[in-house]
Amino acid sequence: MAIDWTILDKIQSMLSSGFMDWLMPRITMLGNAGAIWIVIGVVLLISKKHRKIGFLVLVGLLLGLIIGNGILKNLVARPRPCWLDTEFNMLISVPKDYSFPSGHTQASVIAATIITLYRKEWGWIVIPLAAGIAFSRLYLYVHFPTDVLGGAVLGVIIGMATYYTGNRIISAFIAKKQNRGEIL
Repeated sequence: MAIDWTILDKIQSMLSSGFMDWLMPRITMLGNAGAIWIVIGVVLLISKKHRKIGFLVLVGLLLGLIIGNGILKNLVARPRPCWLDTEFNMLISVPKDYSFPSGHTQASVIAATIITLYRKEWGWIVIPLAAGIAFSRLYLYVHFPTDVLGGAVLGVIIGMATYYTGNRIISAFIAKKQNRGEIL
């Protein structure tokens, strides 16, 4: 855990500025409750051409909520850095739930993984957005680096599993419907 504190301290000593203090709360807000990713999932769901991927993004986010926020956070019950170092000048409200894994990071990586697997060129947009949201959690002192790393690893696993398993299930469902003549 010493390395976690060292990294958090380095981030503050090297990057802390008025601009970053203004920017990071706004970036982290995009990830609140997976908001930006839910909006993207719904927009994709509305488009007939991208409906399947929108559905998979939303399913992946739901799985992440259940596994990461519902189970792991309460099982690990790790305190947040801002709970342990109450002298830090917080730029956002102090979160009430536990720290590991980072839900913002996990949701961002789930969505970015699914979207990038679907369209590699879209990765140029969603991967930097996910990375920015993840970094904001460190800058804002609400997660340890290992929380963000854990959220990222879990996000990749859930994102890949959702994408590949979901595609197989949806393809089998469509094939079954086509065989019965229900879909042309």
